[in-house]
Amino acid sequence: MKFAATIVATGLLATASAFSPSSAGFTTQTYNVGERTVGPMQQQGTAHSQRRATIVMDGKANAIRDRITTVKNTKKITMAMKLVAAAKVRRAQDAVLATRPFSETLQSVFGGLIGRVSGEALDLPLLTQREVNKVTLVVITGDRGLCGGYNSFMIKKAEARFQELKAQGIECDMVLIGKKGIKYFERRNYPIRKTFETGQNPDSKQALAISEEILNTFLAGESDAIELLYTKFVSLINSAPSARTLVPFSASEITQKGDEVFSLTSSGGKFGVEREELDVAEPQEFPNDMIFEQDPVQIINAILPLYLNGQILRTLQESVASELAARMQSMQAASDNAGDLAKKLSQQYNRARQASVTAEILEIVAGAAALE
Repeated sequence: MKFAATIVATGLLATASAFSPSSAGFTTQTYNVGERTVGPMQQQGTAHSQRRATIVMDGKANAIRDRITTVKNTKKITMAMKLVAAAKVRRAQDAVLATRPFSETLQSVFGGLIGRVSGEALDLPLLTQREVNKVTLVVITGDRGLCGGYNSFMIKKAEARFQELKAQGIECDMVLIGKKGIKYFERRNYPIRKTFETGQNPDSKQALAISEEILNTFLAGESDAIELLYTKFVSLINSAPSARTLVPFSASEITQKGDEVFSLTSSGGKFGVEREELDVAEPQEFPNDMIFEQDPVQIINAILPLYLNGQILRTLQESVASELAARMQSMQAASDNAGDLAKKLSQQYNRARQASVTAEILEIVAGAAALE
């Protein structure tokens, strides 16, 4: 009986304690005047608005996301390089226009002098054709890459011309302008006479050094002809490797050859090139009673090196413009490819994320079904 009474007493005490007030069961809170009360529902809404969205991803999705970021950054770099190349093309265009007045005046004076001494026999070394036993190739390439096939096309043309002359039994050596051509031909042990760098801003000082080397080679009899291989600037999407005989000169070519200039334009966010054909400069007229302090033949002989210097400078500028145009196209193609790749990677990323979320939902459903 005692044991039963103890159990009943214990049960009554437990029941009483369940209905007794406690600090945990009942809370009282006082609010000051004008203070806003926040209910439980409002607290839950605030917590929900501050909660960040949880993105469920696996390792594959994270790797794709990182790659998308890398591709987009690469696209920004290539677009910036394209715009830099476009700015340099405009600078090359301005340089060509700046040298045009000098070329016109030189051509006009030369034509007038040739007309004045047309009845005389001209004994000028730079105009004298002689038997060709050795040829010097002047090859212009770029200093840098990332310009499509600009350098490789020029190198292939130079190699083909070198082999062609060798097949004809004519000796050949090279004057190389541009780091890319220098590295290529030095590694293959081609006969190299002199090397120069191209640079991004060819000037008259650089052209003078090259023309002096060419003149010394020809006048010393070390070479019978000088051929120039360069890239002719046609448009932003087309450049043609070209070859021409630089020395000895042809008087008819100097007096009758016209010129052309190009100008970079933009329309609708796209770049373009406009070419303008220029007429031959009219020969300057010298009166018959004009007395020259020096013999006209000597004056012509002094003008020809200036003409050679101008031709070298012009071809350097045209080659640099072709290189920059090729770099613009390469960077545009790289940017387009980066955009397409980023789009494909975004699709893969979305599919991977969707697959990850679907897999977790299936796991939750399976777990709930197992508990039932």
